[in-house]
Amino acid sequence: MTAEDELRALVDERVRAVRDRDVATLAGRPVTDVLSFDVLPPLRARGTGPMVRHLQEWFDGYDGPIDYSVRDVEVTADADVGFCSFLYHVGGRLRGGDEVDMWVRATLGCRRVDGRWRIVHDHESVPFDPATGRALLSLHPDASTEDGLSPSGADPAGP
Repeated sequence: MTAEDELRALVDERVRAVRDRDVATLAGRPVTDVLSFDVLPPLRARGTGPMVRHLQEWFDGYDGPIDYSVRDVEVTADADVGFCSFLYHVGGRLRGGDEVDMWVRATLGCRRVDGRWRIVHDHESVPFDPATGRALLSLHPDASTEDGLSPSGADPAGP
């Protein structure tokens, strides 16, 4: 298996683990001092301890299954360093009744440690509107417009 194949398998492992709410598998890939820039607070986190707490809180916030899928995976790798970038979709019903349906940009910086690919940097983001400062949560990779908004030009998620 090539380094690229191994990193694609790491992304697939993540997808299965999120769908299964498998915190142990998700926490087993990062190095102990992983740097995370998540879409949820805090602004940044260092280490697997905060990651485990955050994952459990995220999973516990859903009432029912979590819809999680990735697409447009791009991998660049050599023998011991690699990067995976992709878009992921997350959806489901929160315990408070709200529905989540959004796309997020993600990049994993990875390093092979003792023969196993480990995540050293986990970066997620969503685009924002510079005029309002608000996140654009309704963008979709298959949108028919160049800016990814609905054909009306409005963000259906509202202001």
